[in-house]
Amino acid sequence: MTAAADRPMRWNRLLELLAEAGRLSVEEASERLGVSPATVRRDFTALAEQQLATRTHGGIVATSVAYDLPARYRGGDEAKQRIAEHAAGLIDTHAVVGLNGGTTTTAVARALAGRPDLATATDERLTIVTNALNIAAELVLRPYLRTICLGGMARRESYELHGPLAERSLAELRLDTVVLGVNAISVEGGAQCTHLDESGVNAEMVRRARHVIAVATSDKLHRTALARICPIEQIQVLVTDSDADPDAVAALRAAGVRVDLV
Repeated sequence: MTAAADRPMRWNRLLELLAEAGRLSVEEASERLGVSPATVRRDFTALAEQQLATRTHGGIVATSVAYDLPARYRGGDEAKQRIAEHAAGLIDTHAVVGLNGGTTTTAVARALAGRPDLATATDERLTIVTNALNIAAELVLRPYLRTICLGGMARRESYELHGPLAERSLAELRLDTVVLGVNAISVEGGAQCTHLDESGVNAEMVRRARHVIAVATSDKLHRTALARICPIEQIQVLVTDSDADPDAVAALRAAGVRVDLV
């Protein structure tokens, strides 16, 4: 039997395979994942219970609209997956969590949804607040999560809602933690994103949160982007991969940011 900690990554991989093929048999999944047919059957049942797939005789078929996302949103990047799993593990089970849009935060959302302790929680649910339509569409299917989607104008490139309506919606909410996806991050530039229309909503999320966790692959530590979301002092934790430049990591830590390398 595989460890419980392996389940979220395995479920995400099954969803990726399902996105590609539309249907999966127990035998195909067992061979692709290198696990026993019995493990696959349990995984298929769990995905069906979460309404992420429909169980069929000997397999599953896709049911979620999220499977129509472009390939970059379907996962497969190992470093990004490690970042997502680690960041998801930092979230308290009763927290109100903000997630902006992007491929890394999408991976974090899936890792959160796959946490076994959340699926078995019997008291207050984890609450997700997001301006990303794709994240909301996936998480709303999870009965053990409460999902709040902000209003606003949608950007087709990132599925993010932005503008005054989204920012006004946030003004009425309190966030315990924000998991912030960025296009660039540094001591000098703080957290940055590419699009001006997204920076305002992201900045408001940061202002409304008690704790900010930035998630970024190591290449983002060498970049700059057009719009600043917030200064580095407003970020408590950065989760990045182990290929991060040591000098950049040292500078961030000297600035008071806890940097988790995964």
